[in-house]
Amino acid sequence: MSTSCTFPKPVASAFRIAREVGFDGIEIMVATEQASRSADLLKAQIDKHQLPVLSIHAPVLFYTQFVWGTDPEQKLVRTAQLARDVGASTVVVHPPFRWQRGYAERFLDIVRRIQGETGIEMAVENMFPWKVSGRALRAYLPGTNPVEMDCDALTIDFSHAALSGDDALQMAIDAGDRLRHVHLCDGQAPAANEKVFDEHLLPGEGGQPVAETLQYLADINWQGHVVAEVKTGTAKYEAQRIEKLRRTLAFAREHLRLDVGADAEQRERSDPSAA
Repeated sequence: MSTSCTFPKPVASAFRIAREVGFDGIEIMVATEQASRSADLLKAQIDKHQLPVLSIHAPVLFYTQFVWGTDPEQKLVRTAQLARDVGASTVVVHPPFRWQRGYAERFLDIVRRIQGETGIEMAVENMFPWKVSGRALRAYLPGTNPVEMDCDALTIDFSHAALSGDDALQMAIDAGDRLRHVHLCDGQAPAANEKVFDEHLLPGEGGQPVAETLQYLADINWQGHVVAEVKTGTAKYEAQRIEKLRRTLAFAREHLRLDVGADAEQRERSDPSAA
């Protein structure tokens, strides 16, 4: 589960909820909260909840533009260092904005160099065109689809694929063994005159072939991470939020064909209070 699922709750709450729902690990969205970017604070949560950090999402969103300074290359370096320090294997990073000219021109070389130096997979995430006054704007360079880029690892996000009018299943097939990470969610392709809205719906509530993609990954014995990244902010009560996350987890386990009973038994042995 990504900590973005429980935003704006603090990291400690995200760990607690992820453990309660039954997720196997967590992805940290590096943000303005100190706990999201401190290895010591994250290790304390890992130990407390016996829940590993599998991946770190680099601070590449607008509201994190001043986290770790303003140099985008150094943000990636520090994210990879944090991942290594907490035992995560993957960093999720967006393609550069087109106005980040120098960085954008060197982006693919930068992520390959950092991956080589740290051993952390730098998985470039698919994005989507922005719309301004009804017109599509190329906001990212070298583009929005990492399948078409010369990168060694990539992330597929179903909600972003919906906004781009892409088929996530075909993207997964075309990516081959470069696909290392999946953001589990859903979305609808916007109508021609609608504004861009990144929905991050629960899987199965949008128009993407989410179930089919997970089944395909199960068929090929894929070994990457599937991380829930759904919006739960409309929940009025924590019980509603937890119910949404449980539905998301159940969807993933069903279509990835995981042995839910064995997993639950293992969690009970490691922490009887979780049963």
